[in-house]
Amino acid sequence: MAHERDEKLAETQREHWQSTYTAHPGMYGEQPSDPAVHAAAVLRTAGARDVLELGAGHGRDALYFAREGFTVHATDFSATGLRQLTDAAQAQDVAGRVSTAVHDAREPLPLADDSVDAAFAHMLLCMALTTKEIHAAVAEIRRVLRPGGVFVYTVRHTGDTHYGSGTAHGDDMYEHGGFAVHFFDRDLVEALADGWTLNEVHAFEEGDLPRRLWRVTQTLPR
Repeated sequence: MAHERDEKLAETQREHWQSTYTAHPGMYGEQPSDPAVHAAAVLRTAGARDVLELGAGHGRDALYFAREGFTVHATDFSATGLRQLTDAAQAQDVAGRVSTAVHDAREPLPLADDSVDAAFAHMLLCMALTTKEIHAAVAEIRRVLRPGGVFVYTVRHTGDTHYGSGTAHGDDMYEHGGFAVHFFDRDLVEALADGWTLNEVHAFEEGDLPRRLWRVTQTLPR
């Protein structure tokens, strides 16, 4: 019963994002997010050359990574968002450094083991994913990263204004305005870093509410 409920929520969220990107092309603007700017500096210092972005949407961060000289593998479950990303990559003359794939974070990544230097996910892991699905997604990221690979991600946490309000879906998930969010506590961050080096958990705010997030950086052993 719980599985059917989670599947229904996932499908509802997929349809909501598709319609949102269709109604609001480039909804997040062209400027990169602050976490992406930070991540680019971290990845450059680590010697990364290619980066996997999960939940790339219409591509403001993927395009920034490409402009900064990285080869980018961008994934999202919205084909509409990725089409906008591809069009923008051509317009910005970085199409040769960007590849896209429609991908649901609940499924295995379409990449080989040990095939990318780094991964980035801005608020992807705090979408409508169960704790079990989040662990599975991070295990997939670990699989595709090379030894010494860096993973930078952001999530809304349980100190956020919206935590505990709206439509409850269980497992620390709450829905506001059609968007479901899995709010992270510190124990979940620590659990996802098991077997990694947890380099940083940085608290910051974003948007008008404001949303309260953590920016997490963790590294695989060599």
